[in-house]
Amino acid sequence: MSDSQGLIDKRKLRLKRIRAGLTQPQLAELANLHPSHISYMERGFRGTSPKTLNVLAGIFGCDITDLMPDEKPERSRRAKAA
Repeated sequence: MSDSQGLIDKRKLRLKRIRAGLTQPQLAELANLHPSHISYMERGFRGTSPKTLNVLAGIFGCDITDLMPDEKPERSRRAKAA
């Protein structure tokens, strides 16, 4: 997974789209993306750029962090040593 794929949480994107009452093609049109790009992002096969992340957040009326993965807690030193 590249860094750009880590910018967006596929589950959060899909949930925001569904709650907004949008189909993938409708969201793609609003975001000026190809519909397959939305599908790939929702399935975790493609990430997105910071610019596109901002566009999507604007469409949903949310902060970009609402579309990003939650930070994972750092593993303890003992777990890392094992």
